[in-house]
Amino acid sequence: MDLFTMSMEDNLRNNAPLADRMRPENIDEFVGQSHILGEGMSLYRSIKADRINSMIFYGPPGTGKTTLAMIIANQTKMRFEKLSAVTAGVKDIRDVVYRAEESLKMTKKRTILFVDEIHRFNKSQQDALLPFVERGIIILIGATTENPYFEVNKALLSRAMVIVLHPLGRKDLEKLYNRALSDANKGLGKYKVEIDDDAREYLFTISQGDGRILLNSLEIGVLSTDPDEDGIRRINIDGIKESIQIKTAKYDKGGDEHYNTISAFIKSMRGSDADATLYYLAKMINAGEDPKFIARRIVICASEDVGNADPQALVVASSAFQAVNLIGMPEGRIILSQAALYVATAPKSNSALIGIDRAMEDIRNEEIGMVPRHLQDGHYAGSKALGAGIDYKYPHDYENHYVKQNYLPPGMEDKVYYEPSHMGYEKKIRERLQFLTENQGFDKRK
Repeated sequence: MDLFTMSMEDNLRNNAPLADRMRPENIDEFVGQSHILGEGMSLYRSIKADRINSMIFYGPPGTGKTTLAMIIANQTKMRFEKLSAVTAGVKDIRDVVYRAEESLKMTKKRTILFVDEIHRFNKSQQDALLPFVERGIIILIGATTENPYFEVNKALLSRAMVIVLHPLGRKDLEKLYNRALSDANKGLGKYKVEIDDDAREYLFTISQGDGRILLNSLEIGVLSTDPDEDGIRRINIDGIKESIQIKTAKYDKGGDEHYNTISAFIKSMRGSDADATLYYLAKMINAGEDPKFIARRIVICASEDVGNADPQALVVASSAFQAVNLIGMPEGRIILSQAALYVATAPKSNSALIGIDRAMEDIRNEEIGMVPRHLQDGHYAGSKALGAGIDYKYPHDYENHYVKQNYLPPGMEDKVYYEPSHMGYEKKIRERLQFLTENQGFDKRK
């Protein structure tokens, strides 16, 4: 490497964001992920022993996926190549494979290929990698923020270990923060900085476990604050708020966080937790989720989890769907809130869901019975000759508008699909059926 090239690299490194400059160079400097990198853990031992197999790092942004791959590159005796799935194509993969094969022939060295955002590779690109991973010509290390079990094809996934990285904890963030402020070479140690407690707490909270947001926002806060007469850069919470690079909740409408959040929203309504319901609703609204998508989920929950325990829940939810479609946002947030809270605080019953699923299972798996003749349509010419509709008893002609007769196909008379709960209005339904049992000979639920 000549002096000009070295000077260029030094210049790029010095002008890189703080998060890039502060990347650890070995495994012992790495912060966080103790569940996989603590001393004695298998990945830690594998890196130390230079025994690396193909793996996929799966976790949210700023948790160290790329950094960990670079540490493996620094500590391994293998060649290292890097591709971004955003810009690389099949030709780039073939070029890497060609160099890897040549290296294996000439120097006996295998190649580690790091693919950032591997979930963005399409099927043909992933297929292009597969035979060379199988043959051991390349060791694949992929990084993804999306669930690899959804985004990576099964053949490739079966040849790589999936390693989950978690958001950084408070102690991890504090370690990065202190290291950045004390390191005069790569960090901000050459500046005199005082950050008040509220500003520091806000920085930790808003970083959401993302080390990159923490460090880069800290750097902006320091560099954008003028020193006072004593040469000290004093940073308060307003200064940090102006420096935060990403304040919105992490939410990709096509990715894991989308499905995880809507799942939490539905389960919070089902679990009757009004506060959690509003929290996840706010998160989706803030991220720009389609309000009609949210409204549809409230309608489903109103029927699936509330049902006849409060039939009004479905009415409220359906009205909310129509109203949101009519009104739009931002006012639609109030309508969604009202409907979600109604469903969350309503008495719960999944009897309607259980009942229809039981009936559907019988329809799919058992012989479908014939409609009893007395229930068949008797209005067309010749129906009586076929016995259709004969002996049907009209319930309104009888006391309590009920008369015992068989409605299910022959041989299925004792089948019970719907069993109302003791919750809300469904308790009254249960009492009604009990009354019929005791007084009208409606004996299936004795």
